[in-house]
Amino acid sequence: MKITIHRGTDQIGGCVTEYEFNGWRLFVDYGEELPGSPKTGDLQVKGLTHGDLSKSALLITHYHGDHIGCITKLPESLPIYMSAIGRDIQQYASEHLSSVNEKHKQMDERLKQANTFIPGKEFSFGPFIIMPIVVDHSAFDASAFKITADGVSVFHTGDFRTHGFRSKKLPEVIEKFIGKVDYVVCEGTNIARPEATSLSEHELQRQFEAYFREHKNHIVYLSSTNIDRLFALYHAAARAGRPFIVSPYQKKIMDKVIGRDPIWGKSRMYKYSEQYDPLVLQYDEDGGFRVSDKFQYLLEQKGCVMIAQANDRFDHLIERLPGDTQKYLSMWIGYLKEGTDAYNPRLAQSLGNDYQYLHTSGHCDMKSMRELFRHLQPKAIIPIHTDSPDQFAKLFCDEWPIITLNDGQSISPISASKADACSARIYCAKELENGTVHVSMEDLEDADDLDVRFIGNFKSIEDSKFALWHTLYRPAALIGYEIEEEEDLSPFEIQTFDANKNLVATYHFGEH
Repeated sequence: MKITIHRGTDQIGGCVTEYEFNGWRLFVDYGEELPGSPKTGDLQVKGLTHGDLSKSALLITHYHGDHIGCITKLPESLPIYMSAIGRDIQQYASEHLSSVNEKHKQMDERLKQANTFIPGKEFSFGPFIIMPIVVDHSAFDASAFKITADGVSVFHTGDFRTHGFRSKKLPEVIEKFIGKVDYVVCEGTNIARPEATSLSEHELQRQFEAYFREHKNHIVYLSSTNIDRLFALYHAAARAGRPFIVSPYQKKIMDKVIGRDPIWGKSRMYKYSEQYDPLVLQYDEDGGFRVSDKFQYLLEQKGCVMIAQANDRFDHLIERLPGDTQKYLSMWIGYLKEGTDAYNPRLAQSLGNDYQYLHTSGHCDMKSMRELFRHLQPKAIIPIHTDSPDQFAKLFCDEWPIITLNDGQSISPISASKADACSARIYCAKELENGTVHVSMEDLEDADDLDVRFIGNFKSIEDSKFALWHTLYRPAALIGYEIEEEEDLSPFEIQTFDANKNLVATYHFGEH
């Protein structure tokens, strides 16, 4: 299986990964590059954007624009696979915006042709066996995939976290549906942002509830497709005794989840409480929100929690609310940083200067990521969706070999059952209990006293070298590398290299 990272080795968002075997191509995600990230332009990939597509397909991990945003540029003949609820949420969002945005009209049409899969149920495409699972993320119904072909297995994480409402069962899901894998292609969004995950969604909800009890009117700006946050605020408002007010669009987004999710559908989290439905704003004849006497009286008596969007319609409504109001931003703070590509002046105008920032990341913290790797036990890990790949490698190379690639580069591991293969290994000194390490050995055949990591089998010595030279593993204890070439399942030649990648010796069986 050839694994190629076409984009995403040194930037967050816009990732495109390809898995190829025997001419069959399975791509994961084709999204937009984020504002402020390095721009690579309109990415052209054979088998995805052009050329023979008869043996190609695209998997979508979730509906955020940096993962799905460019699919409107793809040929209609390319099959696309996505989770059912995720597709429905994005399709409704695009339908809602299609009258003012041609791109969303195209997205709506494209998603009508998309295939859906069921989490926890394998499906195949050509030689690929795909096992999708649900992971917790700020996009509801996000997916990760175990992809297997030619006896090689890869876990593609997509975007995920372990501090959300639906994270607790991840180890159980990994054990049941994924197991051990050969490689992990993993997102590293928060590698340089440890503070981004300092709050769990549960703790964030408790903070909101405390504010809702203390003040009367509350205006929260957040993404309308952040389903977990919407329901968290709904339940916090209910417990605080505040009416929960949403637009018709936001209410329909919430309704897409109610009773639909086969895994989480029984959870009280995604249900409306009895006699406490969200209040849905109504439009007046001028296109603004109508404020009736009954509505005005309710606000005067009980206050409200309103989910707002940055536009004139909401601004005018908020100005008419009786009494003081407390505003909150519950999305990425980067939208308010002037002078950056991500700056949103309309959002800054609606928020003003007097607001509370209550938010937590949709991406995983590094401690939890380490625990995930321990469940998966991969030979090596390939970081993507990160602007700090070297930092990712330095953090995790104490336990796992980390293969860092540049955009467009590949590794090509093959099955261990192949008659002709080259195995790649890294040799490091083994750390003793007192913290010291072996610094020399007279008999290198005694591998029990070495930390030997098998990176994988490859077709050629050159493929093995490429993988090894791009791998970081315990650099302070590194002794060297070894490539063993087999013919007809028997050892034929061994090449050994020192820590600086210099060839030390070549061994041919039968002669030296």
